[in-house]
Amino acid sequence: MITESAFRPAWWLPGAHLQTLFPSLLRRRVAPALLRQRVELPDGDFVDIDWTALAGRPRILLLHGLEGSLDSHYSGALLGLLARQGYQAGLLYFRGRSGEPNRLARSYHSGDTADLDFVMRLLGKSATTRVTAAIGFSLGGNVLLKWLGEQGELAPLQTAIAISVPFDLDAAARRLQQGLSRIYRQHLLARLLQSVRLKARLHTPPIPLQQLHLLRSFHAFDNAVTAPLHGFRDVDDYYRRSSSRQFLQHIRIPVLILQARDDPFLPASALPAADQLGASVTLELSANGGHVGFVSGTWPGQAGYWLEQRILQHLKYLKHRPQA
Repeated sequence: MITESAFRPAWWLPGAHLQTLFPSLLRRRVAPALLRQRVELPDGDFVDIDWTALAGRPRILLLHGLEGSLDSHYSGALLGLLARQGYQAGLLYFRGRSGEPNRLARSYHSGDTADLDFVMRLLGKSATTRVTAAIGFSLGGNVLLKWLGEQGELAPLQTAIAISVPFDLDAAARRLQQGLSRIYRQHLLARLLQSVRLKARLHTPPIPLQQLHLLRSFHAFDNAVTAPLHGFRDVDDYYRRSSSRQFLQHIRIPVLILQARDDPFLPASALPAADQLGASVTLELSANGGHVGFVSGTWPGQAGYWLEQRILQHLKYLKHRPQA
């Protein structure tokens, strides 16, 4: 089902780019007290989860975006908000994003659902650690939706929320080559290339370091680095197999997707159609909002982060359901 969002952007932040950049650049980073859990993976690597310190129920797991972390503008604020509402929330860091290099040459990518699946199964072994809901942002939303589609009726969650999802990775990469969207490509590519350089101290990268400067698009980077590191034939194979849009019709739990038609990371033509969604999936579209923006408020000094209130509204019913 596709519905229209009630979001109305702040009048002083018109357009997709201001909506995207304002929280990323100007929102104060505040995080609650957190406890770190290290999860040892079957291949000898690890991922970390930062949990809010006070135990609560239900438990909710957050998945960050590309090169995201606790420093992402949405991470600490949402963890704190969920904790204040009586949930226990955790931020799952993809490999190498928790402040310590991961052990293996490989990293993480937009379609990597194996680590998420292992973490969910591990936490699901006990009623006290079981995760009830998950929230994915951007790349994390793509991973979450792909995993839910792979799991179908076996998905061990009661609900999930995905925000600003790059449903079609090829289309997203092309969009980031156009117009002002190139500023995001430049910023993210610089961070990805720096990660490759740091990782080269431990493992030989799939491309000589002196050639990294030649990778000036996501297509080039993913063809030279992401695909060979993670067992894909090439960039086209990676994008085809990892894009979440093809998995949406197989999702069987209630899922809310929050997306702006003006998202500068994805053309509106790449949004899924109603017949591509599973019966339990709601795609809530707004005309504006940018990429993980959705800033409201009547005055610049009173910015409102609508996403957080919409997330709380969707999660409300969890507290009234019995926990298994």
